[in-house]
Amino acid sequence: MNTLKSTLLLTTLTLLLVLVGNYFGGQNGMLIAFLIAAVMNFVSYFFSDKIALAMYRAQPVTREELPRAYEVVERLTQRQGLPMPRIYVIPTDSPNAFATGRNPKHASVAVTHGILQLLDDEELEGVLAHELGHVRNRDILTSSIAATLAGAITILARMAYWGALFGGYGGNGRGSRERGGGGISMLFMLILAPIAATLIQLAVSRSREYEADHTGAEMTGNPYALARALQKLDAYSKRLPLQASPTNAHLFIVAPILSGASFATLFSTHPPIAKRIERLIGRDHV
Repeated sequence: MNTLKSTLLLTTLTLLLVLVGNYFGGQNGMLIAFLIAAVMNFVSYFFSDKIALAMYRAQPVTREELPRAYEVVERLTQRQGLPMPRIYVIPTDSPNAFATGRNPKHASVAVTHGILQLLDDEELEGVLAHELGHVRNRDILTSSIAATLAGAITILARMAYWGALFGGYGGNGRGSRERGGGGISMLFMLILAPIAATLIQLAVSRSREYEADHTGAEMTGNPYALARALQKLDAYSKRLPLQASPTNAHLFIVAPILSGASFATLFSTHPPIAKRIERLIGRDHV
């Protein structure tokens, strides 16, 4: 299912770029858009994990530098028959973590300095098991591609807006012939595109968080540890919010940007922490 999702996301990205290219530049625009799509698909598949890690200045660590996390991950991966992922540390006091990579053989798990300081050993094991749940469920590629697709949609909206202002990109497309009302429609697209990008992330992300929670709890046999960790992360990440890009906020175990009960939570890529805890232990608090 997650392989299918990844394929659909890449296909959607290609079709979207080609259609926008055709609208503004006709055949020439379609060709340029197709080449851009090919490059973005290649980058999405092979480098989306490296881009996400670089964005948060994540540094690789060795077993000697972080034995506490290494021992937990080694024990869990051996138990599940998974390859050992690379371990990274993000230099921030905000407590959070994420997993990325195109498959289990090329997976990475990143944790912040803050989460290492905040959680006890059982709670940290629960969080790392959750991230390995993403790896085992093979949704880390889907999540990484969704981040790239979300960013692409936002960029396309801006390209479309400026293309409308300056009369298209040449060629024989409708964008070079039909200017009436174009500025208003493109401004509308500029506003709606980030919402569309977020809705794509929402569709990909909400169910996968529940699944990773369930998988992580199965790995450790201790759902209460993960529930305690989620409760702590929810509280402390609001006090020390992580400055994250909206296009890849869905990668983290707790939402680094949107929190609290407001209209914005309709577009949140994470289920409410209380609901996640309730699914783990049967009630909404530890």
